[in-house]
Amino acid sequence: MKRMLHSYLRISLITKISIALILGILVGILFGEQASVLAPLGDLLLRLLTFIMIPLILLTLIVGVNQTNVTNLGRMGSKVFIYYTVSSALAIVVGLVVGSIFKPGSGMQLTENAVFDTPEHPGIISVLLNIVPSNLVQAFTEMNLLGIIFIALTFGIAISVMRSSEELRDAGESLLGTISALNEATLVILKAILQYIPIGIFAIIAQTVGNQGLDTLFSLGGMIGVFYIALFVHIILYVIVLILFRVKPLHFFKFARTPILTAFVTQSSTGTLPLTLDAAKNMGIRKSLYGFSLPLGATINMDGAAIRIAVSAIFAANIVGKPLDLTDMMLIVLIGTLSSIGTAGVPGAGIVMISTVFIQLGLPMEAVALLTAIDALIGMGATALNVTGDLVGTVLVDKQEKRRR
Repeated sequence: MKRMLHSYLRISLITKISIALILGILVGILFGEQASVLAPLGDLLLRLLTFIMIPLILLTLIVGVNQTNVTNLGRMGSKVFIYYTVSSALAIVVGLVVGSIFKPGSGMQLTENAVFDTPEHPGIISVLLNIVPSNLVQAFTEMNLLGIIFIALTFGIAISVMRSSEELRDAGESLLGTISALNEATLVILKAILQYIPIGIFAIIAQTVGNQGLDTLFSLGGMIGVFYIALFVHIILYVIVLILFRVKPLHFFKFARTPILTAFVTQSSTGTLPLTLDAAKNMGIRKSLYGFSLPLGATINMDGAAIRIAVSAIFAANIVGKPLDLTDMMLIVLIGTLSSIGTAGVPGAGIVMISTVFIQLGLPMEAVALLTAIDALIGMGATALNVTGDLVGTVLVDKQEKRRR
């Protein structure tokens, strides 16, 4: 048993994840819905990632703030926010262009009994107010990432001020030393969780394939195919931008592949956040940047979801025989970009954004009910691109900041 464990640990993580993906697909196809018996193993992975996520974000960001000054943090933060906004808008444009070329949904018709209850979007004003939590503990229990980022920045800056004060320097240094030690402890725990990831991924992919089945894949294959073509086009744009910033794409994906694959399987950009932070650390990105940019990106930067909005809108319009005109497409870019802000990076969140856009454009909500049938298959690719976009943005800002030196 001990020898088997050592052998398992010696295999690279990406190899174990790749094997888990293949085995999960095979088990899902062979056993169908019976593969759901593996669900607890997948749930355990999500729980472990959620368990380590909050302390990792909080402690990493507090330590990161104290590795730079407030001016630098503000400058990097503005660059990150601008990148996320532009990237999301560009993703919607990519989705609209690819969707207009391949025309998903043409020739299909809605079933009369398709029903869907429209979920509510929290609204931009509510999202902005939630950045400042009314209750510190509640921000953690409700997994309010923007609130947690605010708390970490507030305490991080306060500790930095203490360290700059003659009276409070010793207390500030002592407090930072304790937090740094706790941060290292979370990284040790994360290393242990990494070894369980292949097992959890195997269970999740087997359950997903078993529940969705091949029939769903074939019946809406056109929509799924167009969506993944758009994702591929956007990835090419990432590669081009990385090359322009003199970042080697192969080097980038060598470190980014684990969080990308995990996001693909779990459909949760927030749940994958511990792995995304670990990838940024291994890339040599400064902690003061990635400790802020990646948690923020998991909340507001959703390139995959943005592409999903665009392709879904064209899909619904083609079904009802009402192709989108230029004005409609411009409205999709605007509404889609704004609606992505504050929508939680968890499974099913894309449906909320799609519904918001459909309502504004007068597209049939029955089409949303049809799209829920392939929610998992679409959500996988969307979440993987979300995480990729977060890491690309962080790398680009880090590269630009290093040029200032």
